[in-house]
Amino acid sequence: MLTVIGTSTFCKVAQSRLAKSLASLSISSSVMAKSKFEYVRNFEADDTCLRNCYIVVRLDGRNFHKYIYLSQHIVMMYSMFNYINLSSDRFAEQHKFIKPNDNRALGLLTRSAVSVMEELEDIVIAYGQSDEFSFVFKRTTNWFKRRASKLMTHVASQFSSSYVFYWKEFFGDQPLLYPPGFDGRVVLYPTNRNLRDYLSWRQADCHINNLYNTVFWTLVQRGGLTTAQAEERLKGTLAADKNEILFSEFDINYNNESLLHRKGTALIWEKHDETVTKRIKLPNEEEKDVNVTRSRKRVQAYHCDIIGEPFWEEHPGILEDDS
Repeated sequence: MLTVIGTSTFCKVAQSRLAKSLASLSISSSVMAKSKFEYVRNFEADDTCLRNCYIVVRLDGRNFHKYIYLSQHIVMMYSMFNYINLSSDRFAEQHKFIKPNDNRALGLLTRSAVSVMEELEDIVIAYGQSDEFSFVFKRTTNWFKRRASKLMTHVASQFSSSYVFYWKEFFGDQPLLYPPGFDGRVVLYPTNRNLRDYLSWRQADCHINNLYNTVFWTLVQRGGLTTAQAEERLKGTLAADKNEILFSEFDINYNNESLLHRKGTALIWEKHDETVTKRIKLPNEEEKDVNVTRSRKRVQAYHCDIIGEPFWEEHPGILEDDS
């Protein structure tokens, strides 16, 4: 016996069967997704960063420079600590970086750091010198659910790829002989004072290194000493001694050296007004060019003291309230 059903009834039956099929497929997919091997996820370590802490990701160039420390007591950090470049650096040597400072290399380092900040806008400040850069995420960031491994690897990969990508912009036709490498670490700082002390430490390190390297390479390049002789000459010298060598023997006032070399580079976000021309259509169908001003946020570089108060007073938006 042939049963005839209406179009409406047929559609309802078809929809019902389709819904059951999709539900069955969904259940099947769900079962398939949870395989017997999924237990291995339990071996992943929980590396979620503590709340209410600034997250600092610091990168260092691998084999860019090699240093040794003199075994002398630290009495005053600025004057008693020596940090010697043995000129056995692999990457810098093979790519013929200018001693003691190569503005091309420093510019490329900063450009790579800007790229990281543009990708991760929760970075409120970055500071770099030599072959290192530190990136500070604001305390309230929730990027990558605050997972340290995710933050560190994303910063390191973005920085490394940018270093390669922008190489020609700074070194022209000089070839990049092999891929550079950067190691990273994550450190948490709970208070504004802790964070500022960390950044002060890195800038003090910049001063110590640059003063030593400036004297060292001046003795070699202008004084005619070998690297071994220059190293011997500077053993046990204080900051005042190094300044005296530069001034009395080479007529160099260290305070007049480039701020980029002496202070490093601080990157922060700043708002800038920019005016663009837009063509609009008037009610009478005519078109007219009008100037439109809008505020945009972009990364700004500073080569200045960040240990004292003035920098932080001029840029109060960097730090969040401790309370």
